Amino acid sequence: MNRCARLVLAFLLQTLVVSLAQAALNPDETRIAAAVDAGQAEALALLETVVNINSGTMNFAGVREVGQVFENEFAGMGFATRWVEGAAFNRAGHLVASYGNSGPKVLMIGHLDTVFAEDSPFQRYEPLEGNRVRGPGITDMKGGDVVIISALKALQTAGLLDQLSVRVVLMGDEENRGEPYDIATAVLVEAAEWADVAIGFEDGDGNPETIVVARRGSTSWQLKVTGTPSHSSQIFQPEIGYGAIYEAARILDGFRTALSSEPNLTFNPGVIVGGTDTVLDVDTSAGTAFGKENVVARSVLVNGDIRALSPEQLAAAKTAMQDIVATHLAGTDATIEFSDGYPPLAPSEGNYMLMTLYGEVSEDLGFGPVRAVDPRKAGAADVSFTSGLVRQAIDGAGLMGSGGHTEDEIADMTTLPQQGKRMAVLLYRLANPPR
Repeated sequence: MNRCARLVLAFLLQTLVVSLAQAALNPDETRIAAAVDAGQAEALALLETVVNINSGTMNFAGVREVGQVFENEFAGMGFATRWVEGAAFNRAGHLVASYGNSGPKVLMIGHLDTVFAEDSPFQRYEPLEGNRVRGPGITDMKGGDVVIISALKALQTAGLLDQLSVRVVLMGDEENRGEPYDIATAVLVEAAEWADVAIGFEDGDGNPETIVVARRGSTSWQLKVTGTPSHSSQIFQPEIGYGAIYEAARILDGFRTALSSEPNLTFNPGVIVGGTDTVLDVDTSAGTAFGKENVVARSVLVNGDIRALSPEQLAAAKTAMQDIVATHLAGTDATIEFSDGYPPLAPSEGNYMLMTLYGEVSEDLGFGPVRAVDPRKAGAADVSFTSGLVRQAIDGAGLMGSGGHTEDEIADMTTLPQQGKRMAVLLYRLANPPR
């Protein structure tokens, strides 16, 4: 068989597989999928528009401008919208859009900001070969926001949106959370308390064959160690002891020895300064140290983080670290302080049930099965603030690609209609459970 014939046969087989898979769709679902396809030109234009607006977290005007674009989209579908002003937590704010008062209550989560500051050289939407597009925030996560719009518009076009109660929260500070956290995340927590189901539209691990059912949280810590300053010739003497640097080394190695084999737990000392006089700013992680090689160190400061898969794992890790810190070398003292950030999204039966339904949708659409992302391959995200508040939650349902947070952030545009169809049909089945 020549090469041309083989290609034709492969295309026909692929078409047959997709056609057979989509035969599992009911008439409503077939109309939903067709509506996603029909809306692709509009979705692409929307994606290009928002990617070309710089919305680095601290560019408040840019974040608001992107929010306004999406607000117009939601308002055009009949959603009630409101802008949550961010002055109280020193950020631009958040967009909330709500629709419906019947059926399951679904929270859809995205964000408006990116990691690319206003003066970044990476600013524009750039089509590439192979149905790929490079752009700042295209997968993390303006593409996910467009998937939300695409899925909801398809349901509305098919006359089925009224079967759901939907609340969409697009955060304006996901990449650099405002403080205090309880105020910055209040609108998201409130929405989670309202919802039955939460779905996040980050890009997960960038693989369309996966979905996130668990995310590790992120907690910061600062270690402060003190020693008795003296001429270096007196170190290890009973009245002087070991100095702050040896004590810091003991503590950090104690963390490694006690906890590094714990599955899905990581803890990282990201920056350290030590010497006679030290300064380390928690917010900027910039520090200075003064000391001499012939002086026993008086002070060490260390900033780090912990990432745990469940509240119980986090609590146990904190206790173990505190116990290690409390066992001092002679002539030293030390304390550790924790600052909780993103909570863990612990794996749950409900999350796995939602993943199973999502996977069935994917197979019925001809896109193949879906498996859970390894939690070590997915960082913290806004969906984690719904943990324990909703019955079911998944994340990683956005536009797929690679290179997030870099100037090689590239989207696989074949996944835009794919993710839109998966989500639209999933929402339909949440309102119309298969018998």
